Amino acid sequence: MTGQGEALYLDMAGRLREAIADGQFPPGSRLPSEHVLAQEYGVSRNTVRRALEVLREDGLMSSQQGARRTVLALPRLQNFGELRSFSRWARSIGEVPSGRVDVLERRPADEEQAHELGLEPGDPVVYLVRVRLLTGVPVMIERTAYPERVGVLFSYVDLERESICERLEEHGIVFAHAEHAIDAVNADAEDARLLEVPPGTALLRERRRSTDHQGRPLEWSQDRYLGDAVAFTIRNSIAASPLVRDLPPAT
Repeated sequence: MTGQGEALYLDMAGRLREAIADGQFPPGSRLPSEHVLAQEYGVSRNTVRRALEVLREDGLMSSQQGARRTVLALPRLQNFGELRSFSRWARSIGEVPSGRVDVLERRPADEEQAHELGLEPGDPVVYLVRVRLLTGVPVMIERTAYPERVGVLFSYVDLERESICERLEEHGIVFAHAEHAIDAVNADAEDARLLEVPPGTALLRERRRSTDHQGRPLEWSQDRYLGDAVAFTIRNSIAASPLVRDLPPAT
């Protein structure tokens, strides 16, 4: 029951987030009352209350008690608890996603790429370097290696306007699981050129390995985000991922 209740309020939060991104509830407007929202979405008032708390924690609305919540400006928060493409995430926060390809080539896999993709060093991969933009402004660099069986499908993808994940899904390739590692780096000369910023600018680096439902590797990527343009969030739950706690020694 705990898992079902959590799924309900997180789903409700997602639906409200989409409504805000679509302009149904623009910044500065007030949401309907909990009672009205519960009736409109077919959930309990407690579910609505918990969903609104999620949006408050994400900075989407004010936290006034005893009053209807006010919608705040949309922050650029990317939630790694949800497996969504850059394009889907960008559209959900009201931005227009696009891309600028710097490198697209077939090349031998280096040792790291081979290890992460389950290949042998020297096996062919399709390597992509693409700058991602939010409403025309560069915010992120993708440096991604794909197994050749995935990369050959790029002829069907408009890499400047379309999401790779969304287009590949049409060919039966689904990015089902991902592992993320995030740290901070400074922009080198190549990063600075692609993002149009001074060398040494603070960046967030995300290293990501994605697989399909069968666990077969689909990509190994090292993305670099402008540190002042995007923030990452993740939501944990003891219901979804029970914590292991040390028991006190027996007396």
